[in-house]
Amino acid sequence: MRTLGIPSVLDRGIQQSLLQVLQPMIDPTFSAHSHGFRTGRNAHPTVGEAQRYIQEGKRVVVDVDLEKFFDRVNHDVLMGRLVQRSADTRGLGRIRRYLEAGIMANGVVMERDEGTPQGGPLSPLLANVLLDEVDQELEQRGLSFVRYADDLNVYVRSKRAGEDAMQTLRRLYARWRLRINEAKSAVARPWDRKFLGYSFWVAKGRVVKRRIAPTALEAMKQRVRQITDRNGGRSMRARFAERRSYLAGGKEYFRLAETPRVFSDLDAWIRHRLRRVQLKQWKRGTTIYRELKRLGAPEDAARQVAANSRRWWRNSAKLLPTALPTRHYDRMGVPRLAG
Repeated sequence: MRTLGIPSVLDRGIQQSLLQVLQPMIDPTFSAHSHGFRTGRNAHPTVGEAQRYIQEGKRVVVDVDLEKFFDRVNHDVLMGRLVQRSADTRGLGRIRRYLEAGIMANGVVMERDEGTPQGGPLSPLLANVLLDEVDQELEQRGLSFVRYADDLNVYVRSKRAGEDAMQTLRRLYARWRLRINEAKSAVARPWDRKFLGYSFWVAKGRVVKRRIAPTALEAMKQRVRQITDRNGGRSMRARFAERRSYLAGGKEYFRLAETPRVFSDLDAWIRHRLRRVQLKQWKRGTTIYRELKRLGAPEDAARQVAANSRRWWRNSAKLLPTALPTRHYDRMGVPRLAG
């Protein structure tokens, strides 16, 4: 790196203008198996394509994670690929300045010769330009694969074929000065890996179905725990609003999952936690008794919960559902994940 007087930066408006010119020209040249950061494509058809490969009998996945991809994109290599796809020399010159935009280190602006600025509208298109070179090679070799941004899965029929494909990918990425993260990549069975938050399972009749990957499910639960455990004097309605936003997004993203029991169990667990939070907010036994009676709880249940006011988790599971049933949370706008 060498120091610069001021950073050379393209503002967001110029980036957007360049994107509007370049994307219609370049995007149609990308592989049909590339889905990330492309108009009209999202994670759902990506997962569906992976599912089809597995259903066809390709029960081994080469799951590739690139090491610090956005930090390692070589500017000269990328510009070489762009020159082959676009004749807009003025626009390409602006992109070069965008790539070389200075970064601040210890109060000094430093120039860089690799990496793409993250967060800008141009970066996803530039990433696809470089990664498409590997896509095209995989197509020529007749391999079944699907890519979303820098997440790549190749599907084959045997472990040996998977190991061969992994070796091929190491060579292909090295050609473009990229490296595979060996610790996060593997040749494995697809149900032992996650892809875009999903995984797969085999149902009756050897039908391959989708599920939420266990790690993604745990991440959802952890996020619910964080939201639930926050205090700050917020009302229950304010807490519900935050949960509603998060759960609605999760329900939409994971709507392809074919495991209804998982969603039912998660719904029950979430409402268990909400009842526990409500008890903690009421705190005193007298308050708990008064509020439970107001909500229509039976006398015996209200007295038992109030008498054991500090046993939040147990009470929220055994006695509280009669006073705070699921329909109470429906009225409060907490979405159900199941159904």
